[in-house]
Amino acid sequence: MEPKQKLINSAEVCVDEALCGLVRANGGLSLMEGGHRVLLRSDLNLLRGKVALLSGGGSGHEPAHGGFIGVGMLSAAVAGGVFASPPPASILAAILCLHNAGAQGVLLIVKNYTGDRLNFGLAAEQARNHGVDVDMVIVADDCAFNQPSKAGRRGLCGTIFVDKLAGALAEEGWSLSQIVAKVTELLKGIGTLGVSLSPCSVPGSLPSFDLPPGDMEIGLGIHGEPGIKRSKMASADEVVKTMIDHMTNNDSQSHLPLKSGNSVVVCVNNLGALSCLEMAVVTRATIVCLESRGVVVARVMSGSFMTALEMVGVSLTVMTVDQETLRLFDAKTSAPAWPNLSSVCVSGRSFITEAPEMSPHPQDHTHKEGPVSPVMRKALVTVCSTLLEKQEELNALDRASGDGDCGNTHAQAAKAIQEWLQDHVVPGCPGRLLSVLAGLVQEKMGGSSGALYSLFLTAAAGHVTEGQSNGAAWATAMHAGTQAMKKYGGADVGDRTMLDALCPAVDELMKLKTASPGGQLAVLQNAVKKASLGAESTLHLTAMAGRASYIAAERVSLPDPGAVAVATIMRTVMETLEEK
Repeated sequence: MEPKQKLINSAEVCVDEALCGLVRANGGLSLMEGGHRVLLRSDLNLLRGKVALLSGGGSGHEPAHGGFIGVGMLSAAVAGGVFASPPPASILAAILCLHNAGAQGVLLIVKNYTGDRLNFGLAAEQARNHGVDVDMVIVADDCAFNQPSKAGRRGLCGTIFVDKLAGALAEEGWSLSQIVAKVTELLKGIGTLGVSLSPCSVPGSLPSFDLPPGDMEIGLGIHGEPGIKRSKMASADEVVKTMIDHMTNNDSQSHLPLKSGNSVVVCVNNLGALSCLEMAVVTRATIVCLESRGVVVARVMSGSFMTALEMVGVSLTVMTVDQETLRLFDAKTSAPAWPNLSSVCVSGRSFITEAPEMSPHPQDHTHKEGPVSPVMRKALVTVCSTLLEKQEELNALDRASGDGDCGNTHAQAAKAIQEWLQDHVVPGCPGRLLSVLAGLVQEKMGGSSGALYSLFLTAAAGHVTEGQSNGAAWATAMHAGTQAMKKYGGADVGDRTMLDALCPAVDELMKLKTASPGGQLAVLQNAVKKASLGAESTLHLTAMAGRASYIAAERVSLPDPGAVAVATIMRTVMETLEEK
């Protein structure tokens, strides 16, 4: 097996380059010199007299921890190599830097892993020898193990809740011992559980474990280690229910005590590679599941907060809160990775907005017939039957350059119009009829051709009224419809679309504005010829718009089906008028 491809320069420099990228993009951050991999607030002077917060751990969990540095959160973060604890010398350098900036004490927020505990612990002891007031809280929020080993519960995404609450307290001027006491109390109400559909792989290495397709791991950490149990893939709702059941199971020594009536803040955390769409589905499932147990969901954060490189998974962190905790949670922070959440309670708010009253379909109105109703009905009937006859021919043309359904979409429109004609009179006002047809094709035809015809008919409808339906008015209407197609469809003559038949015909029809009553039929006949020639010309054109534009030109050796359909419709209308 090959190591998984990653978009990096090299495994050796990826951590340093990632830290540099974060700092270069964020004005509130700076990087300590000397290869220490320490990120700091760029406004350290504002820490004077306040407790400073330092966290950190292995890289690969971005945006943790560097993204949570800012006013109201961390003062600094130390990064190790990928999934590796940072060295004590760098941790000590960070503590001394914060102390030298005038901080009245330094709180270390450490995830419960042996390496982190040892290295942060050693740095803390060394800092005390330098006269720094330093203390540590260990975050152990993992709910995976029913009977945790001596190592205890792992520190997971709940860590960022601690960063946030402790940061708000520090900003308010609480002392180090007060913050430690308060946070130690709050930690009892935080629990996290992860589930994954894939392993992850450290740059330059093979995947961390093997997961067969269709399986998922429940209760895994953030370092690519496998979970506590493997089960078959299930729906998002079922997975979320399984997770919350496990987290709150009273028989487990690492459960989160949660009962009906509790208020909670929830973090739906992307472990790296879930799409935003899946994240939103899981977020909905989480809110619904908690509410179904009588839990009040006060706030939800959903996104990537503490990842495991490219793991396709999610962790849920639930924290029970009271009004005071919620006030600290809502306090402003400048940390770039903290979401800009609303401070409205998620549960209990009305989240549906009424849809506007849409005017009823024009085809539902009762219409009065007029002198041109019979000829318009006859033209429509003939157009519909002709399009149905040509269904297969148009499909065959479309198979050469598109998805092979041009005949079907035109047939759908024809059938919809036939059905409408059975139960309705054709209105005497041509514009009214065009609006009806526009509504029918928009609803029943589908595809981009449905939208194009509907645009054409809608734009044309305003130009032909009952009192104004002579040749000149029809020419203006056809021109307006064609302009609308060009405007919104983005195509023009020569792009191998229906416009190649329509535009030359419309240009010819504009002569109706000056033609004598006796010369109008000749103009129409010429327009139909131009439409047919235009359709045939598409044989030699390269498609520049529409579906056919994605296909190699040499494979397209037949005329454009849309153009052929337009020429067919125009010929049929002309033949009806000739009979009259």
